[in-house]
Amino acid sequence: MSSDAADPVLRPSSPPVPPPAREPLWRDVVGDVLRRERRAQERTLKDVAERARISMPYLSEIERGRKEASSEVLAAAARALGLTLAELLALVHREIIRLAPPRPDERRRAATSFTTLRARPLGRGDVRLAA
Repeated sequence: MSSDAADPVLRPSSPPVPPPAREPLWRDVVGDVLRRERRAQERTLKDVAERARISMPYLSEIERGRKEASSEVLAAAARALGLTLAELLALVHREIIRLAPPRPDERRRAATSFTTLRARPLGRGDVRLAA
């Protein structure tokens, strides 16, 4: 047995493969958006938490992505920031799209087809489903 076979350091190695990109977690993005909106308004955690009628430590945990907030809590926090729940969710959606890793080509094509299908105008007899 040669010393080269016993010593893995001397073997040629391939470059390390980076781990696959991870999609952003909902709770992290929601927290980032809430914190960004609060800071843009130059408001304190205490002020927003009081207006939303949630505890300051809980709001802090939501902003740091440590807790998953219920829809009721998210709506209250949004209202305290002068936003509707829909506006908050739209901001979160945009941020998730921005942060998401690129999709493989075949999924991108399917998504494009779906988007195109959804974007076409309604014709006679078509039905639009609301989410």
